[in-house]
Amino acid sequence: MFEHLNLVLFSVINAPAGLAGWRLSGAVFAAEWLILLVPVVLVQLWIVGGARQRQAAVRAGLAAGVALAINAVIGLLWFHPRPFMAGIGNTFLHHAPDSSFPSDHGTIMFTVALVLLTSTPPLARRWGAVLLPAALAVAWSRVFLGVHYPMDMFGALLVSLAVVLLFNGRVGAALCGWLLPPMETVYRRVLATPIARGWLRP
Repeated sequence: MFEHLNLVLFSVINAPAGLAGWRLSGAVFAAEWLILLVPVVLVQLWIVGGARQRQAAVRAGLAAGVALAINAVIGLLWFHPRPFMAGIGNTFLHHAPDSSFPSDHGTIMFTVALVLLTSTPPLARRWGAVLLPAALAVAWSRVFLGVHYPMDMFGALLVSLAVVLLFNGRVGAALCGWLLPPMETVYRRVLATPIARGWLRP
């Protein structure tokens, strides 16, 4: 029943044959390039923010890494072919024929967005509010272009929620407390000159 619903939703969202023009370009942009907001946001939080913003950035980055590791384990334990591998729907984006469940793109976007959205610093929460609709756009576009099923995105959201709960507790605080000082040390040594000139925050 769940698989039937998955296929029905996919048939509703997946683009029709002959997709072209701005709709194709816009969907490809969302599917492939919106994820670059993640490193931009995390670097921005680190460079302009204080200790709390940096903690939020480190927590979001670590959470995304753990979520991707969970995805890798799921993919090893249960291989789910992508739509184009099963000859289902229309595909407009080249992708390796690996397991589709859960979506790595969706997992990264949802995890970072939710970690920042549930953080204490206002700047981090604002960036989380920006990334969450971007995550939804990425999820929609990758189904629209035929490289994922809706179930893959739902799975990505579930993995993200579980990891966010983990990192909003003692585990996340402990890991950030352990990693933040050496990361700041490396940052200050590597970028000592621009920091000394006042171009970057110490």
